[in-house]
Formats: sequence, C-alpha cells, structure tokens
Amino acid sequence: MSPLEPPRARRVAVVGGTRVPFARSDGPYATASNRQMLTAALDGLVARYELTGPGAVGEFVAGAVLKHSRDFNLARETVLGSGLDPRTPAYDVQQACGTGLQAVIAAANKIALGQGESAVAGGADTASDAPLGVNDRLRRILLEARRAKSPGGRLKALAKVRPGHLVPDIPRNAEPRTGLSMGEHAAVTARAWGIGREAQDELAAASHQRLAAAYERGFFQDLVVPFRGLARDQNLRPGSTAAKLAALGPVFGLDQPNPTMTAGNSTPLTDGAATVLLASEEWARARGLEPLAYLTAYETAAVDFVHGDVADGEDGLLMAPAYAVPRMLERAGLGIEDFDLIEIHEAFASQVLATLAAWEKRGLAPVDRDRLNVAGSSLATGHPFAATGARIVATLAKLLAERDGPGRGLISVCAAGGQGVTAVLERP
Repeated sequence: MSPLEPPRARRVAVVGGTRVPFARSDGPYATASNRQMLTAALDGLVARYELTGPGAVGEFVAGAVLKHSRDFNLARETVLGSGLDPRTPAYDVQQACGTGLQAVIAAANKIALGQGESAVAGGADTASDAPLGVNDRLRRILLEARRAKSPGGRLKALAKVRPGHLVPDIPRNAEPRTGLSMGEHAAVTARAWGIGREAQDELAAASHQRLAAAYERGFFQDLVVPFRGLARDQNLRPGSTAAKLAALGPVFGLDQPNPTMTAGNSTPLTDGAATVLLASEEWARARGLEPLAYLTAYETAAVDFVHGDVADGEDGLLMAPAYAVPRMLERAGLGIEDFDLIEIHEAFASQVLATLAAWEKRGLAPVDRDRLNVAGSSLATGHPFAATGARIVATLAKLLAERDGPGRGLISVCAAGGQGVTAVLERP
C-alpha cells in the first residue's frame, strides 16, 4: 500500500459486554460515583475476557452526562482504578443519551481503519449523585475576590455575599433552549402523532415481561455483574401488565386534555454503568474468542426541535432517529424487513411508538413487534444516560449470537438536544 492510499476498512467485532445492574436513583447506588460504577463494569469485563497484562486492550472510550468536576478525565481515571494495564490510553465522549453508542462508534472507527486492534467502550451515569452548581451570583463574587490585589479588596468583594447567594443551582432535566423537560417534549410529540395511552402501557408492560423472561432463562448471567447488593435491574417489575399500568396517573402533558404519559410508561431516573469489548477479527481469533456480531453501519442525525416542524411531530426533541435510520438503511441498501431484531431505546413508550410511525411515514416497512426489544429495554432496565448505548450493543450482539445462522440487528437511540445515534449489527 502506498503512503497515499487510504486504509481498507476492516470488520469490527463485538466480543462481549458487561454492566452493573441498573438501580433507581437514590437507592442502592446513592453514594456510588460515576467512576466507581464504571470501574465495576469494566472490571467485570476484564475478568471475563482476561484483559489484564500489558497491551491487552488498545484503548478505553467512555463518558457520562451528569459529571462532577471530579469526573475530569473519567475514562482515564477509571482505567487507573481498574484491572486494565495502567498504560491503556483513555478518553471521554459525551452526546447525551447517545453517549454509550457514540463511544462504541468512536472506538470501532479506529479498529476499522487499522489504528488499533481492540478497545473497550461504555458509559456511566448517576442521577443520585448529580452535581450541584455554585449559585452564579456567588461564583461571580468569589471570582472577584480572587482577582482582588489586596486583602482589603478581597474582603470588600466577600462582603457582597448574601444568604440567597448560598442556594445552589439545582440541575434540571430541561432543554436550555426551550425550558421544557424531556417528558414534556415527549408529550408534545405524543399528541402530534396521536399516540394513545393503551398502546404506551402495552409496550411498557411488554418491556418488563421480556426483561424478566431473559433473566429467568439466564441470558444476563455473563452480561451483568453484581454491584452493591444488586444482581438484577432494580426497576424490573416482572408482574407488570397493561391493566396495572392503566391505574397510574399521568405526569407529563398535564396542560393539555387527556394526558397519556405516566411514571409507568416513562423511564425512571437511574444509576448504572456498562461496557463493551470491540476488536478486529485477528485480535479475537488470536485469543480464541468468538465474536458475537459485527458493527457494520452507523448514522447520527439531529432535528431542529426549537424552530422546526415540532407541532406536527416531525422535529420533536426525540425524533432524530426517524431521520437517521432511513438514511442509514438507504446507504446500506437495506429495509426494515431485512432485520431479525430491532432495539429502540425506550426513553418513553410514546417516543418508541412515534418513531415507529415516523419510519413508516418515510417509507419503511412496519416493524414486527415480535422482533422489537425482545429482551426488554429501558422502560424495564432503567436508563443511566451514558450507559444505555453500551447496554444495548452488548444485549443485541448476544441475542444475534444465540440465533441459528446469520442475523442482523438495528439499534436506535434518541438523545437530548434533538439528536439520534443509530447502528447496525450483523452476524454472518
């Protein structure tokens, strides 16, 4: 190959994944940091695939959405506290709820281009230990005091502090551009697409039932490592039914008639972490590891949820996958009917149903519900923002590996800021 010839892309194998059980916020992981949860997930992967020793992994890519200042260099600090070789390079990424999948894509790109042979990708988030910002007025006074040239100047600045300045800035689950929470945005989209309550509750109940069935058959035995007393996802309700969920009152869209979104058909605030091991075929073969699947395509998109076609649902906050998936499939020469399994992140049941409707409107075939989130998804597991993408990649890869013969799976993740991250996994 001449120096000017571009490298030929290689197939990127998904070898396996490990995560901690996801916990409801302010529960078992209330005092666990992002780094502690991510280290636990990473150490589970290191132990399972014997990743200790010099150069066992090329690099570690991970991130978190809710980060303290102490989470500076989160991925690298996680490596230093884990069983990985401390000489393993690491860096952070962040794309809201798409962080985990975007970390997988970033790591995969280097492997595909021959710039590395293996990598671990993932993410962690804690809603329990969310950072509290210093009151901005107090921050400005403290900066003024720091800039003062004399003790008198510092005292003069600090004398401006008032009791109200000591109230911290509490983090809000709201879009800076609109002031609306993600749930309120989803309620707008649900109304625009005519998504009813019964359909939402049915989808939510199915998520719990399928996750419970997957645990019962031992599917997660090698994917989930116990952490702080949990061995299963705490949000899981095996006895969930649409009838039981119908008894819950709405919590979003209350300013409009007939609101449909409840705590039962919306994802709860959650703590957790997840990791995925990626590699070239040569790396996996040399270690006697059978790839579960291969990452073969990916696409990102964004919508103008501030000024776009929001009223009609086209550009709702969580609707970017409605654009990304058709674009990705057209490029790959595939249709929905070519997929054996489909994984859509369940931020809200209404968002999943609106996405399915949007895909059909854009000419894709209807999704066979028997192929959708067959081992449950975020409504049942919970959703630690940056961990969800890695959870889905590892779950889908193993589901494909269980099948007799070739298989193909689609991943769709919506994200705050009107973004979406999507990908295709295949098993030849």
